Amino acid sequence: MRVATGTVDVAVLRRELMHPACGGFCAFEGWVRDTNAGEPVDGLDYEAYAELAVAEGERIIAEAVAAFDIVDARCVHRVGTLAIGDVAIWIGVAAPHRDAAFRACRYIIDEAKRRLPVWKKEHYLSGESSWVMPAGDEASMAEQSPVVDIPQLDRAREGSGEGHTAAPAGHDGFKADHSRQMRLAGFGVEGQARLAASRVLVVGAGGLGVPALSYLAGAGVGTIGIVDDDRLEASNLHRQVMYSARDVGEWKVDLAARRLREIDPTVDVEVFRGILAADTMDEVFDRYDVVLECTDDIRSKYLCSDAAVRTGTPIVFASIYQYEGQLHAWDPGSSSPCVRCLWPTPPDPAALGTCEQAGVLGPVPGVLGAMQAIEAIKRIVGLPGTVRDTLLLVNLLDYGIRAIAAGRTGPCLDAGHCVVPASGTKAAGVDALEIRLATHADIAASGLVVVDIRNADEVAASPVGIRSHWLPMPQLLASADAFPSQIPDTGRVPGYLIVCARGQRSAHVVAHLRERGATNTWSLAGGLASLT
Repeated sequence: MRVATGTVDVAVLRRELMHPACGGFCAFEGWVRDTNAGEPVDGLDYEAYAELAVAEGERIIAEAVAAFDIVDARCVHRVGTLAIGDVAIWIGVAAPHRDAAFRACRYIIDEAKRRLPVWKKEHYLSGESSWVMPAGDEASMAEQSPVVDIPQLDRAREGSGEGHTAAPAGHDGFKADHSRQMRLAGFGVEGQARLAASRVLVVGAGGLGVPALSYLAGAGVGTIGIVDDDRLEASNLHRQVMYSARDVGEWKVDLAARRLREIDPTVDVEVFRGILAADTMDEVFDRYDVVLECTDDIRSKYLCSDAAVRTGTPIVFASIYQYEGQLHAWDPGSSSPCVRCLWPTPPDPAALGTCEQAGVLGPVPGVLGAMQAIEAIKRIVGLPGTVRDTLLLVNLLDYGIRAIAAGRTGPCLDAGHCVVPASGTKAAGVDALEIRLATHADIAASGLVVVDIRNADEVAASPVGIRSHWLPMPQLLASADAFPSQIPDTGRVPGYLIVCARGQRSAHVVAHLRERGATNTWSLAGGLASLT
């Protein structure tokens, strides 16, 4: 790449590109024309930030050489005063075959128009002058310079079979334009190719998952898996901005998959509607390069952490509470902590609170979810600065970020490595506490006595919808030894079904009751929100 102050000698430039291995040569010459936007022009001046233009031009040429089967390329741009007919920019490409030369030349032209810091001042016959972009405005650039496909990134990723979504109609031939991130230092064509070949699983399509999914699809991740067991509610919309009011009542996984296809129709979306069973999580995790845990379910975080450790899959966690958030990650082969390193004993879900219970400001999960997407991209592309031996605490009120050193410690360690129960063992422990019932009729048919442990405001806002007994969680735990005497005498019953909104608090209560001998208690898996 050169910035020239004098006449461009095209013959010399052609000779510089001649090579005995090349049978194809393509050149582009940009001439000074006598009109601009219908106004007669008698000349113009070009100015450039020369050092930056040369550096950026070299990057563009390097991208073309890496992406296309070419031997060499040149780009020269004039600066100073030019007359009508003068060559303002010259681009030449030499390649073994003409098709590669054509495509590489077009790529360099388009990228030079968008990226080189060059400006021109048109001098009109009327005596007036004006500074304009060399390629016109962005809208005309989009019309005149369609995105050039880079062959190394042109990969077939059409969904097929159960669990995949089909590309929406009307997008045949769409080619995503990732040029803005490809020009970043340490990224380029190679980084984009890595993203295109990567597979990322996002567990949870809510406040954290929505921004993470959006940015992963926009960045060009080839395959994205979505796990969620929830339907969209109106209260979700203030923070889950991927969805709209007309979507309320639909499954989030289906809505998210549709939206990702709208962002990039070539992305391969794999949908897991429901909760991943503990005994099958390892099989699912093995299929992905990175996992993002984006739920507000503490049990999910432990299960996902255990599966990541067993399979050696990098995983990035985030959680939020009102105006604050936490972020940390576990990577194999490093000293990064798993969830059990940080919290050996699962905390009480009631003490943590969900968005529904504690409240949340919409942009807070947006920020943390975007950070999770960045962490996934950094790991895939090989960028520096990944979060490893650190727990990040983010306060969005004062914009404070604290990095707390967090290494591998605790009972899960064996010779410095995190070790967790086998998936089958863990599954038995979880499944023994839970019963999966799909409808109110299924609950009635089970013969179990329903015990609602939610807070009074939750019960008032959303009644159970079936005969039940209300015993708030704090009251139950305060005198758990007396359970079930706190429930009115119902005669002979096969057991008790403990219910809450999402199944987190009820599972905690059942574990607590089982320790005290109440073996005939079960938690409703997924909570009342899972009932159809």
